[in-house]
Amino acid sequence: MFLMGFLGTGHCLGMCGPLVFALPGQVGGMPAHGAYHAGRILTYTLVGLVMGGIGRTILLIADQTKADPLGWMVGIQAGLALVAGVFMLGFGLSRIGLIPEPEWLAVAAPAHIPGARGLLRRSDRSRPLPRMFITGLVMGLLPCGLSFGAFARALATADPLAGGGLTLIFGLGTLPGLLLLGTGLSVLARRYRRHSDLLAGMVMILLAGRLLVDGIMAFWPSGG
Repeated sequence: MFLMGFLGTGHCLGMCGPLVFALPGQVGGMPAHGAYHAGRILTYTLVGLVMGGIGRTILLIADQTKADPLGWMVGIQAGLALVAGVFMLGFGLSRIGLIPEPEWLAVAAPAHIPGARGLLRRSDRSRPLPRMFITGLVMGLLPCGLSFGAFARALATADPLAGGGLTLIFGLGTLPGLLLLGTGLSVLARRYRRHSDLLAGMVMILLAGRLLVDGIMAFWPSGG
């Protein structure tokens, strides 16, 4: 998950880079960047917790409604792995350019998030650090194939803490490239964005493959 975030740096600089430059970059200083990214990564973590909780809730409901709870729960968990694997596979294939990215991701913009426009207007006024933190919280919900792939992986854990931990690690992986925005290294990341997209897509496809294999093997009848 860390590699998926880290290798997606080129994508992050292209999509989130202008936000980082325009918002905490205007306020100035590392504290503003730290507040912004803390909010963004906290949102990733919270969404991961929720996704893991959704998976856990499905398992608990299955436990209460079937005569064979163990077998049913194994089947539900395998189904979650298959669903998450399909989503991750789709996002990975779009990342490497084999299939088009969904339109609802391609047209994503911060202004489409409810309340984001007001935050952008007021980002450089009084109390800049709390403002940057809240802005990061909102921008963490910006539709993104990488983050949505991480959220799908969190769903398959069927565990809130595990789901939140995975998306936290993913968020930390995106941090180095965005913190280096404005340096020579970010120029290199932009220059080699296509390469990093390919690598990030391959990591997503590998993770998807593992989920799909786990899901299929859980349904596969054991030999006699």
